[in-house]
Amino acid sequence: MRGLYALKPWYTRQLDGIVRWAVRGGVSPDVFTWLGVVSAATAGVAVAVGWWFLVLVLLAGRLAGANLDGAVARARGVSRPWGFVLNEIGDRLSDLLMFAGLAVLLGREQGTSGLVLVMVAAVVATLPTVASLAGAGAGAPRLNGGPFGKTERCLAVVLLVAAPALSPLVLPVMIGMSLVTAVTRLRELRRLLA
Repeated sequence: MRGLYALKPWYTRQLDGIVRWAVRGGVSPDVFTWLGVVSAATAGVAVAVGWWFLVLVLLAGRLAGANLDGAVARARGVSRPWGFVLNEIGDRLSDLLMFAGLAVLLGREQGTSGLVLVMVAAVVATLPTVASLAGAGAGAPRLNGGPFGKTERCLAVVLLVAAPALSPLVLPVMIGMSLVTAVTRLRELRRLLA
């Protein structure tokens, strides 16, 4: 199960003009990593104030940055282990900023219960990545996708900003599906590393 990650090749094709521009201009892939983080930080502010349409646009920018850093590195032939580290730090920081904005929004709207649920969701949402990175450290390929990955998290946050009252439904689904994704990745890693 690849979830919305299956759309990544399509999304990459949509960004192909930017990749070609970056290759011609010798733009570092790291620029796109940090543009994605800046987009996520700005999205976090928009989440906190409840501007769902701006959140949608900015999280699309966050996903574009996360996509472009690797695409530009491959196209320029400059992929390197440190780029992998920066990409992962950028992704985790972007998630943290997005969830921080959601904590502000739901804490304000729903009090402690909303805040606690967001914090649990933020922690559990890291588990699929922890599984993937642990597997990569053991020699397996870096696994992505699954029933509830980065793209699904971003869409869930947009939905929650547009309709915060849905959080008692959406956040438990996010928690449960993040756990399913982590277990799915762990099972695949066990098979790959056997």
